[in-house]
Amino acid sequence: MKNNQVKDMAYMALYLALFVVLDWLSNQIGLFKMPQGGTLGLGIIALLMAAYHLGWKKGTAVCLLSVVLQFMTGQMYIVQHSDGFPLFMILVQFLMEYPLAFGIYGLAPLFPNAGKLWTGIIVTNLIRLALHVIAGTVFWATPWWGSFTYNAFYMIPTMIVCLIVVPVLTERIRPAVHM
Repeated sequence: MKNNQVKDMAYMALYLALFVVLDWLSNQIGLFKMPQGGTLGLGIIALLMAAYHLGWKKGTAVCLLSVVLQFMTGQMYIVQHSDGFPLFMILVQFLMEYPLAFGIYGLAPLFPNAGKLWTGIIVTNLIRLALHVIAGTVFWATPWWGSFTYNAFYMIPTMIVCLIVVPVLTERIRPAVHM
């Protein structure tokens, strides 16, 4: 195994550990915490940092592995349908609300920055918001506007925090990372 591969794996592990800690912290603080799941996503900072630092392929791997860690740490919220939803519908909900919704952050570096405006952060957060709104409408039987309001309540603050924190951290660690 090449030295760069070992370094990248170490960084991936670091970002995953940071995700778990920040995700746990988000749930403990409870800012913008919603009753049926969703809160200010501080863990997203680690996912975006991984994507911008390691590139979209390794960043997406980190994002998908974060879903496994959410499951292992009990931070995952899956609907228990009492009305006899077929198994494939529950699988579709899981795919929309976890692997797709979190995996999308790995693609953030593919969107060019417009000066100080990091479009990848905006686009990936809006895609995740759209996935949650669709899932809320289909699986929670919530009207579109209600689903949008519910999910935007914690997703918009998450996007704003990421737009502030990720560029600052990325610029601070860039010299140390590329040594």
